[in-house]
Amino acid sequence: MNRLDTPISMVRPGHIEFGVGTSGRLGAWAQAKGYGRILVISDAFNATRTDVLGLKGDVVVFGEIKAEPDTGDLDKVLEAAAEARADLIVGFGGGSAMDLAKLAAVLADSSQCLSDVVGAGRVAARGASALAQVPTTSGTGSEAGIRALVTDPVTKAKMAVESIHMLADIAVIDPALTFTVPPQVTAATGVDAMAHCVEAYTNRKSHPAIDLYAIEGIRLVGRYLARAVADGSDAEARAGLSLASLYGGYCLGPVNTAGGHALAYPLGTRWHVPHGAANALIFPHVLAFNAPAVPEKTKAILQALDLAPSDDIQTIFEGTHGFCAALGIEMRLAALGVPQSDLATMADDAFAIRRLLDNNPRDLSRADILAIYEAAF
Repeated sequence: MNRLDTPISMVRPGHIEFGVGTSGRLGAWAQAKGYGRILVISDAFNATRTDVLGLKGDVVVFGEIKAEPDTGDLDKVLEAAAEARADLIVGFGGGSAMDLAKLAAVLADSSQCLSDVVGAGRVAARGASALAQVPTTSGTGSEAGIRALVTDPVTKAKMAVESIHMLADIAVIDPALTFTVPPQVTAATGVDAMAHCVEAYTNRKSHPAIDLYAIEGIRLVGRYLARAVADGSDAEARAGLSLASLYGGYCLGPVNTAGGHALAYPLGTRWHVPHGAANALIFPHVLAFNAPAVPEKTKAILQALDLAPSDDIQTIFEGTHGFCAALGIEMRLAALGVPQSDLATMADDAFAIRRLLDNNPRDLSRADILAIYEAAF
């Protein structure tokens, strides 16, 4: 963990609009900037409601984004971007849409290709398009960050690109856009937002400047997630989750996630388990595993979730497992269609994700990872 006097770099979109009913402000902002050729990158559902953004001019909608996009999906987006020749690219949807919008903004008219930019700081420059992000779920926090993920369909590994050039010029967070998210997805994405905050808070790179966002994000999820699952039209609860997701995005830039996400990724890339659901299933296992390395922060997390603080690993696991299960989240790998015979391969995959595992407060061996998968099976 870093001390208060440790240097840290924090970046955020220069313009953030937050609150119920703000989605239409994007159109006014774009018009004031003189952007008349606009490409909206979205999934099939959100592609049907782009009118809420109030965009004017020549607006092209690419509505084919799917969960866990791979390099083939990115190629289609880049083709659409090349044809649109947009001066503004808008990511409108969940993390997949926003991540591909980021990549389109830096690769669409660039001499660089994806393989040139995988890693940190390898993007040469932003392209000719401005970038706007409008989340329609409360989980990824991608609207606030500078990372984008895309799956290699051959290796099943997530390729991560990190660049300041992928920072949005504007992020519009309208909780009303999340009212239609089904209860099961609300629960899973809410725990994903919480996992971003938890993993940053307990991270080897954690920093007091980020801890305040992390613990407040956890507290917001503890206060509002069950309410939003019970009543999707609860505007205050939805706003609380949207803010938690945004705070999780603040955590991702300077600190990032750790073991929980490393173990969750193979569930998505190999078995197409939705990212939020994968993180929710893994969350109590990794929190309990890490507790001996960060006992005081673990107690603070439990208190933020309105759970009894404890030093006992089993009590920590049972409390957080119960928190997730009470939201209706499936907490068994077998029930999600993951075969037991694949657990060892998934452990190999997860153990190779050093960019995240090296952040974990307690070393996770391959044997530890396999034991967690087996316990979660």
